[in-house]
Amino acid sequence: MVAAALEAGHAAHDIFRGDLKLAHKKDNSPVTAADHAAEAIILKRLGALLAHIPIIAEEEVAAGRVPAIGETFFLVDPLDGTREFVAGRPEFTVNIALVRGGGPVLGVVYAPASGELFGGDVEAAHAFRATPTRDGDGYARLPIQVRRAPPLGLTVVASRSHPSPKMRAYLTGYTVADTVSIGSSLKFCLLASGEADLYPRLGTTMEWDTAAGHAVLVAAGGAVVSADGSPLLYGKPGFSNPWFIATGSVAPLPIAP
Repeated sequence: MVAAALEAGHAAHDIFRGDLKLAHKKDNSPVTAADHAAEAIILKRLGALLAHIPIIAEEEVAAGRVPAIGETFFLVDPLDGTREFVAGRPEFTVNIALVRGGGPVLGVVYAPASGELFGGDVEAAHAFRATPTRDGDGYARLPIQVRRAPPLGLTVVASRSHPSPKMRAYLTGYTVADTVSIGSSLKFCLLASGEADLYPRLGTTMEWDTAAGHAVLVAAGGAVVSADGSPLLYGKPGFSNPWFIATGSVAPLPIAP
């Protein structure tokens, strides 16, 4: 999964600021040459070694190619944060997750522009952050974990592309010291690495948007729950997520209907 994410991310980054071949899907969401190139690499990499595990990948689903799934399957977002990518902002990631029994058990989030890679093994309760070594020939892995909630207030991460008045209303239930706007699944990674405390998402997401970051955060000691406090599950019909709250150590408040 790490090797696939790195190769796909390098291909996407080669296209960044170049000829994006920008188009729009039926839901009017943007898609670029980088989405397709990265996804093709991941499908080839995973399929060569793990052909028995179905892969649910964003652009494949958009094209109507949706394999039957069982207890175990991959979720792939080849370019999370396409709007950031198109706008020339470096906050885009490659996301790969392995789901088993309704929950993500392994996750990899790679940010090609910064070279940072995050990984999480939920069953081993181990999460890491990897950065390129000085010689550029490898990655140095450091363990990460969520932090205790700061006594002076929480740092909240929010989507740059999806601001919401409902979000402001929800946050009145917390003591908030700072808000950070950032795109893609890097929001989960900020919580996992102890740089932020809360990420409520009061809007539409798809399972491939969240599964890899979800795995990294839970492996680092955090949690991701639906608006009513129940676990956020995967493999749902249509692969669409409800509203959810991702947290480090702070107890999530339910979201009022």
